[in-house]
Amino acid sequence: MNFKVLKRPGWDEYFINLAEVVRTRSNCIRLQVGAVIVQGRHIIATGYNGTPFGIKNCCDGGCQRCLDRENQRLRVNERKDLCICLHAEENAIIQSAYHGVSTHGAVMYVTMAPCLQCAKKIINAGIVKVIYRLSHQDDLGIRLLRQAAVAVTCYSSPR
Repeated sequence: MNFKVLKRPGWDEYFINLAEVVRTRSNCIRLQVGAVIVQGRHIIATGYNGTPFGIKNCCDGGCQRCLDRENQRLRVNERKDLCICLHAEENAIIQSAYHGVSTHGAVMYVTMAPCLQCAKKIINAGIVKVIYRLSHQDDLGIRLLRQAAVAVTCYSSPR
């Protein structure tokens, strides 16, 4: 009997690719990021960046800061405090909490390395490993995660 040989993705490839799909739901006009939280190879939450529930989508003019940045009325990193968009990591952690699912000991797959603000939330959520695809503009989040003994890996596709 002949069996067809399937090329199945490994678990990291599978979950990072799912994070790529999740990012397509982002409504941010500047950057689309997706996150998937996994516990024992089971997805417990997903998140993408964009405005809070019930607020006009960023792509529809809901976030003035993103609009000002896109139209070059603000410089890179200027007035981040005015952005109302949530990051993908935040949304995934919030979804877990909303549904009463613990993130203690979980792994987070994210399309971009976490920023410093998200790193703090990841640490306090009890997530033990972060696998990301693209680097952030700085490495402050990665450094803090490592300082807190969170395993951090930059995912590269198998050859």
